[in-house]
Amino acid sequence: MSQPAPALSLVLLISLLLLGGCAGTPLGGGANKPAPLPPGMSRDDLLTTIAACHLRRVAQTEDRGSTDRVVIAAVEGYHFSVRKMVQRANELTAAAVDPTNRASMRGIAVDACERLAVLTGTTPGLVRFDDSGGLESTWLVVDGEIHEGFADEVIGKLRAEKAVGLVISSPGGSLFEARRLGRYLRRNGLRVGVKGLCTSACVDVLAGGIERYVTPRAKLGIHQSRVPQHLSSHEGGQLSVAAAALYLREMGVDEVVALAAASVPNDSMYWITVAEALETGLATQLVESL
Repeated sequence: MSQPAPALSLVLLISLLLLGGCAGTPLGGGANKPAPLPPGMSRDDLLTTIAACHLRRVAQTEDRGSTDRVVIAAVEGYHFSVRKMVQRANELTAAAVDPTNRASMRGIAVDACERLAVLTGTTPGLVRFDDSGGLESTWLVVDGEIHEGFADEVIGKLRAEKAVGLVISSPGGSLFEARRLGRYLRRNGLRVGVKGLCTSACVDVLAGGIERYVTPRAKLGIHQSRVPQHLSSHEGGQLSVAAAALYLREMGVDEVVALAAASVPNDSMYWITVAEALETGLATQLVESL
């Protein structure tokens, strides 16, 4: 059996060594002292978690130049050798080739980045390096209605352009497509930004970003969803509000946004201020431009 491909390119190895401090991790270990290990976790377990998070991003993007900010923060904060992390990643890759190990490997990888986020105090987020070792900063810009097939179209473009984030402007459309895209963005550590109009279902796309940026000129609008024809207005309204609240809760956004939307007729609009977006978690940061 052939050996698995290296988990990191040489360029990425060098980049991690040079850029390890850029994540701003508040671990508190200092330059010469690693951070204390989490209770009940050995260094070997922690190394496996770091390697698993790295592999998760590589597998998601099919790009060996990819990793996660929490990987960089953990390698730096806990003073791991990058080469040891790469070796562990290769060991996990080899183990995953065995069908009997795939389920357990998948389980380790699924929550690895989230666990590291808690340990390092760093928000997870896809990081990509170019051939020279510099950080990629490509954002995909999308405008228009959220139509049937929208999620697959945008996902395809994100992957093709090796984007680390999405800037969206849309009057809304399909909630199914918006939430499907939103879950993809969150699962893959991608950011979302809004600098123009983003109303109705577009807000659900924004909610999916691992980080959610708005500019002072962003216009965020919400209102009631249309009730499907096969449901009564009362039944459909209740189901719609519940689904919206559950989705926002899943994304870490205050459910009050869903309740506010339910109080606004479909032919009207409630405009969310930037302050309200930040307070409810719909936005995580106000930026001057995108």
